[in-house]
Amino acid sequence: MAIVQDWLPASQENYEKILFWWQLYPLVGSIQWISSWYGMGKTSVQSPLNLPGRIAWFTMEVPGFTTLLYIMSTLPAQHGITDLPWQNKVLAGLFVIHYTYRAVIFPFIQPSMSPIHVLVWANAIIFQLCNATCLGSWLAAYGPTSQEEWKAQNWSVLQFSVGLALFYIGLAGNYFSDEELREIRRGELRRQTKLKQQGKTVNKHYEVPQNGLFKYMLYPHYFMEWVEWLGYWVAAGVACTPARSFLVNEFFAMLPRAVSGGKWYKEKFGEDKIKGKYVIIPGIY
Repeated sequence: MAIVQDWLPASQENYEKILFWWQLYPLVGSIQWISSWYGMGKTSVQSPLNLPGRIAWFTMEVPGFTTLLYIMSTLPAQHGITDLPWQNKVLAGLFVIHYTYRAVIFPFIQPSMSPIHVLVWANAIIFQLCNATCLGSWLAAYGPTSQEEWKAQNWSVLQFSVGLALFYIGLAGNYFSDEELREIRRGELRRQTKLKQQGKTVNKHYEVPQNGLFKYMLYPHYFMEWVEWLGYWVAAGVACTPARSFLVNEFFAMLPRAVSGGKWYKEKFGEDKIKGKYVIIPGIY
């Protein structure tokens, strides 16, 4: 049953339209280079249009994997496909694994979350819906749907294995970098609780993360997410335009934030505190 006829799930014609426009997303992400405003995280500011951080994060990330699962469960039957190849199922599973952590677990294990502006929230939902529609449609019907079609793409088990390894390395690096940031926030909450008990004024405190990959860079959690989705593209094959577009769009969405964040760290702590650290790309920047 279609939620929106010919759009969710998408007909092949509409899938191709969405995919075309999705490949132009870097133009949207690049707007961040000319605007210093970003209404979430440490750059969040007071606004009547702010949403509570945990709820906003959950509701803006969940549409991604739920949309993909819906498409995977409905679109194949519309095209007479009774069983998808194992590659399609594994790739769909990897996407769900990532977003089970990122959308469902992440916001509720954070010690604290800043509010998120409604414009950031809305943009994230659009990103998730477009991405899930493109990937889900490719996996469910419009990409290879038989072993013969996979082989025709010069696919190999070795390539898939390398992609899986990169994906899990990126996923693990992303998680442990997040955990380091969480530990800093836990320490800050303990400090604030202690000051309140002593009747002292509590001011927000920041520090430069130093453990794990943070020894070498300021945004390892961003970089490792790129590694994750690079692995996904490798596993799916270079012919998978949706996987490539996802990686490219993540890069253009996150790089301006990291550059802006690097400047914030420098202004907040001084050059000496971050000396020797790359911002986001090891050995380059």
